[in-house]
Order: sequence, then structure tokens, then C-alpha cells
Amino acid sequence: MPPDSSVPASTTPVQDYLDRPAPGATADHLVVPRSLAQSMPLRWQQVFVGLLADLHDAYLHLPWPDYKVVPSRWELLVDLDEQQLAAAGYHAELGADGQLEYLDADENVVDDPERHRVLAPVDDPLPPASAGRVEPRPAAPL
Repeated sequence: MPPDSSVPASTTPVQDYLDRPAPGATADHLVVPRSLAQSMPLRWQQVFVGLLADLHDAYLHLPWPDYKVVPSRWELLVDLDEQQLAAAGYHAELGADGQLEYLDADENVVDDPERHRVLAPVDDPLPPASAGRVEPRPAAPL
């Protein structure tokens, strides 16, 4: 028997979708790369702009901050360079025994830094909006 189309599949579809692993999604925000959104087909862009306009109209009264989006990946602490360590809130120095130690922002030594993963800034692998159209993957056949 087909599902009853008069009953919504979920009352929280955005939350349901973004609670699972999704590119650009965090617990509190969704990042949509502009170069990719601008490269989608025209009808998709028209619908998306309409949805964004609805969102902004509904919540324009809130004090929206400016956001700084930093491309990042979960990396092993020992694989980071000095700038990445600092951006992630860590630094490395020689310990009393002459071995390299990794310390967090509170100066606590990190146990097992070879397995300790942190969110660290990386070069953005996606093209900027100024790069022009990014050809989307063809749609799967119906």
C-alpha cells in the first residue's frame, strides 16, 4: 500500500536531514558554497532564492551577525603545522625529556596526540564564486 500523502513524512524535515552527516552542516549552521549554488540549474536557483527570501523575511528582525566561514577538516594533531595548531587552540613544544609535546589552550599535555583529532583549518578545496560555473554531476536516470 502506498504511503498516505496527506500525512507529512516528518514535521522536522530540515532537522532530520541535517542531523545526519551532510556536507557543510554543523550542529548549529548550514554552509552552502556560493559557487556551487550559483552553478545549479536555473529552476533550482529560482526555488532556492525564493526559500532564502522567505527565511530572511521571517527572521530579519533578529540581530544577524556577520559570519566568517573557515574551511576545516578533522585532522590528527601530529599532522598539523604551526598555524593550524594555533588556529585549533593547540601548540607544540619540547618537554622536559626532549620529546615533542602537544598542549591545549589551558596548557594541558594532550595524551596520545597520534590519535587526537581536531578541527583544523585547511585550504578550501571548492572553487570560489569568482571561478564561474562549476559543472554539477549529471542527475541519476529515472
